[in-house]
Amino acid sequence: MTIKVGDKLPDTGFMVMTAEGPAKKSTADVFAGKKVALFAVPGAYTPTCQQQHMPGFVARVDDLKSKGVDLIACTAVNDIFVLTQFAKDTGAAGKIVMLADGNGDFAKALGLDIDLSGFGLGLRSKRYAMLVDDGVVKVLNVEDSPPQHDKSSAETLCSMIDRSLG
Repeated sequence: MTIKVGDKLPDTGFMVMTAEGPAKKSTADVFAGKKVALFAVPGAYTPTCQQQHMPGFVARVDDLKSKGVDLIACTAVNDIFVLTQFAKDTGAAGKIVMLADGNGDFAKALGLDIDLSGFGLGLRSKRYAMLVDDGVVKVLNVEDSPPQHDKSSAETLCSMIDRSLG
């Protein structure tokens, strides 16, 4: 079953990078009591993710925060070391929290996993963007195909936030 607007996020976990190294964070640790703009990339360093999707969110950090978003986070079925370097290389470090879903548990629990084995990528997350308020999905935009990024762009999410938080 795929998550939808009005649903509470599933209780899974992520790996994040801290000053002391990798650490586990639960869904509640990340989302409880906060408005979070969450987006997923099918894979760090893949062309659309690196050249368009992530840069769009980096460019819109101030816009998202001005709309009441407390945290901007990116998740991918990659390990935290790859995501940490991806954040540095895209200018997202210190602006966007990287949530590593290395085994795809979060993507599967959302029903937003995709099998990209035909491209040598294995299990990944579909590309999406959502606004989550205290763990509840308020906006959800899922792409039909991994190379697409219009529905899940920062620009599209920004345009929908005022209506959902109103």
